[in-house]
Amino acid sequence: MRQVSALAVLIALSGCGLVGPSYVRQPPATPPTPAYKETSDDLFQPAQPRDTLDRGPWWTVFGDSTLDRLAAQVDVSNQTLKENEAAYRQAVALIRQSQSALYPTIGYTGSVQQSGRGTGASTNSSSLSVSGNSVAQWALGGTLTWEIDVWGNIRRQIESDSAAAQASYATLAAARLSAQSSLITNYYSLRISDERKALLEASTAAYARAMEIVGNQVSAGTASQLNLAQAQTIYEQTKAQLVAEGVTRAQFEHAIAALIGKAPAEFSLPPAQISNQVPTIDAGLPSALLERRPDIASAERSMQAANAQIGVAQGAYYPQFTLNASINFVSTMLQNLLQIANAVWAVGPALAGTLVDGGSRAAQVESARANFDKTVATYRQTVITAFQQVEDALASQRILEQQEKVQVLAVAAARKAEATALNQYRAGTVDYTTVVTAQTTALQNEQTLLNIRLARYTASSNLVAALGGGWRDSDLPPPVYIPGEKTSRELKKHSWWPF
Repeated sequence: MRQVSALAVLIALSGCGLVGPSYVRQPPATPPTPAYKETSDDLFQPAQPRDTLDRGPWWTVFGDSTLDRLAAQVDVSNQTLKENEAAYRQAVALIRQSQSALYPTIGYTGSVQQSGRGTGASTNSSSLSVSGNSVAQWALGGTLTWEIDVWGNIRRQIESDSAAAQASYATLAAARLSAQSSLITNYYSLRISDERKALLEASTAAYARAMEIVGNQVSAGTASQLNLAQAQTIYEQTKAQLVAEGVTRAQFEHAIAALIGKAPAEFSLPPAQISNQVPTIDAGLPSALLERRPDIASAERSMQAANAQIGVAQGAYYPQFTLNASINFVSTMLQNLLQIANAVWAVGPALAGTLVDGGSRAAQVESARANFDKTVATYRQTVITAFQQVEDALASQRILEQQEKVQVLAVAAARKAEATALNQYRAGTVDYTTVVTAQTTALQNEQTLLNIRLARYTASSNLVAALGGGWRDSDLPPPVYIPGEKTSRELKKHSWWPF
């Protein structure tokens, strides 16, 4: 009876406190500012976005149906995402594996054995015979082993695995966001390549007409072979750029194919024009970034996982209590095997611990604390990097919009200078070098404008990705409830936490 009472006390204690420190969210290295630095410029007022960002298909802000179709395939066929999804399922399985340690393990044994002893023997030249008696013995048994989690070692491991699974889920979301952002960048790089190819084709045709004009003048004796050579040079240079653009476009098309999980040979994207209206994104409040970035959530969950491991390491200082029980039935007759008279049973608690280990447990606790400090630093650096990426994208969005307006004027002036130079050459008032210079300048300015437009699309995509896309940390799977520990709602009650 005393043994039963002691066992009941141990089981009751197993649902109480946990060894090791309770997890408390760590504040960022610096509190979020009321506004982003790059949104405080009075000279720039960002336009309103086409749509809100609090949604899954955030790429729809670009208003491109082809992009919408491609981006949707990333989540279905991208092999990197499948790898991360498998890692998440593996992390969930580890939770169930750790939870199983809270329950008894029941086993069984069984055997049948024939035994006997010889009573005599006779031999002759042709044969050998043995006679004797044999007995069959049947045995069937069961075992029970139950480690009672008095100090909370197992529950701390479950807590760590649960937080690690949440971190894995957030890592999956971050990988998805990165793949989607890469797709958008490659898609618009391909579309700008299409526009650059169209520009080079138009310029090549224009230079061919100019070369024809110079050739006619050479035939009439009003222009020199040098003028013709100059016209042919710029024509061939531009034609070479046109050929090289095919390589650039093919590489972007192959990159898109890989991102949607297809072999390049299975995918092709016909040329198409895109809108010149690049969406301008409102970044919102800096404090919201703490909830919108999956990499921040992953780093924060990794902190809790590391914190729980401190408790696991500290639990090694305390003895382990195990309940062992067994029952075995042994009989020489199978039909009587399960009778109570044939049973041999044993039950009782066991205690095991380490008295001297040369400092091994202390080193493990120190290592766990150091690992927690490392995850805190990683979390804080992740937050700082997130704010940097948002500020960078905001600066790019703001400055590139201004640069594009100026570059549009530069292109118009360059094209006007090109037309004027060609007319003056026809009138004989300037040499052909002036025409070549004007043509080269005009083409370079057109290409610069396309590069700025691509940079604007990239900046908008980077900004949405830096803001977390349409993801929020409320999308995380709920944590596993650990008896004796604070709830997640209680863990959020800190002055720095904005929500």
